[in-house]
Amino acid sequence: MTGRRQENLDEAARTALDLHGATLLPIVAHTGDGDARGRAVDTVLAEPGRLDILVFNTGINPVRNASLMQTPLSAFQRMLETNVIAALGYAQLVWQAWMADHGGSIVLMSTVGASGSFRLGAYSATKAALAKLTTDLADQLAPGVRVNAVAPAFSDTAFADAVISIPRDQVAASYPMARMGMPGDVAAEVAYLVSPSAGWITGVTLPVDGGKSIATVTHDRPHPAVGQQVH
Repeated sequence: MTGRRQENLDEAARTALDLHGATLLPIVAHTGDGDARGRAVDTVLAEPGRLDILVFNTGINPVRNASLMQTPLSAFQRMLETNVIAALGYAQLVWQAWMADHGGSIVLMSTVGASGSFRLGAYSATKAALAKLTTDLADQLAPGVRVNAVAPAFSDTAFADAVISIPRDQVAASYPMARMGMPGDVAAEVAYLVSPSAGWITGVTLPVDGGKSIATVTHDRPHPAVGQQVH
């Protein structure tokens, strides 16, 4: 697992060990830094010694709910670098270092806001680019490497707190499943996509959204990103 802060990585490692008996190797590496990506891949190959799975679970949105006309181009460039270019950068690295010869599975983290009217502006644009990157990588890396994406809706995380501008119970009411997602909801689908059970699945973006992407927006289902009802 990579991250920017050692203390957060150490906490994740303790949780993985305490709850699941899993050993997590923490690596301090900023996703948007090409040199850091290279060091992360080298570290994995040096210690565990193999690299069968890449889960690109990264996304930044420094402008929150700003419209496209209000989004500084410098901020959009940062989002593209971290949310999209880094995904291709990691894919290239793991392909060259291991997967070209041994095969593997890649999962990218998109968002349900990449389609439809979720009003997340530049962030959604970068995640929509990931969906296209998923299909093209799946085509080019087959048959040895499968590439898929997961597209969550708002889940019960600190990241969602930075975007949602209405109470969480109202967000939950806007979903057909009547609740927000939990990290485990998303993790379970990622685990499925990288497992042998999904061995004939590649190039798909799987919504994990409590039905939000197919729901009809009504007066009693407010839009969670803008804090007002959509008519």
